[in-house]
Amino acid sequence: MAKKAGVKLIANNKKAYHDYFIEDTYEAGIALAGTEVKSMRMGKCSVKESFVRVERGEVFIYGMHISPYEKGNIFNRDPLRVRKLLLHRGEINKIEGKLKEKGLTLVPLKVYFKDSLVKVELGVARGKKLYDKRQDIAKKDQRREAEREFRVRNL
Repeated sequence: MAKKAGVKLIANNKKAYHDYFIEDTYEAGIALAGTEVKSMRMGKCSVKESFVRVERGEVFIYGMHISPYEKGNIFNRDPLRVRKLLLHRGEINKIEGKLKEKGLTLVPLKVYFKDSLVKVELGVARGKKLYDKRQDIAKKDQRREAEREFRVRNL
């Protein structure tokens, strides 16, 4: 059976982009059970409340919710279980070095299929202050207004 080429987005963490400045991104594989993959193919995944930690040289994702597969009976796993992320040793060491800086954290940004494999995009992020969030909201409003005016003029 041939692999399907391309990228299919499963879940996106919009809250992370709102709460953090993303400084660097990494792509990681994820260790899943068979029924979890089937559930993800149906789009039943959420990374909104999840976070990532590096422990003993390994990277784990906590709080990632994958709904149980309806036809999975006894093979279903706990929807909120801790899952291991698969990265190269050099990448893990680089991430650990960056996380030792004050104010940096590791957050999941996206979960997607890439050539039939489930991948997680991780971001090394710095938290935004309240005034930064307000500036971003103001910029979005200005852009929305400009697009609206452009549409009205072109009619």
